[in-house]
Amino acid sequence: MLIGPDRRIFVGERAGMPGAWQMPQGGIDRGETVIEAACRELAEEVGTTHALLLRESCAWRLYDFPPEVAPGHWKGRWRGQAQKWVALAFTGSDSEIDIHAHDHEFDAWTWARPADVLGWIVPFKRPIYEAVLEEFSDLIS
Repeated sequence: MLIGPDRRIFVGERAGMPGAWQMPQGGIDRGETVIEAACRELAEEVGTTHALLLRESCAWRLYDFPPEVAPGHWKGRWRGQAQKWVALAFTGSDSEIDIHAHDHEFDAWTWARPADVLGWIVPFKRPIYEAVLEEFSDLIS
């Protein structure tokens, strides 16, 4: 969760999926810590490393993909994701954000209030987002 100076949250609209908004996320490579992975993913998906670590979530969050959205290339090997969340304070300026810096994960981005984030997230991820927003509520309210 990348938190702006006004306590709004960075969200991106998934590339090729109009209306599907989410916070940056990604996998942990072999040998990486959760924090290292979060910083790498921030650079890849948001195009910046200007952030200060605030907190790592207490628990892993799990969700299943609905069958109709499970990636076809997974061929049934996985059915969901386990996520460890990290709250980061954005220390740069909006002009430094470059969603096309590496992989093209997002077509658009914005800063959003927590209630807006919940309204824009795909329904199957909403329980995870509710839990994370609650856990980090002191950082965003």
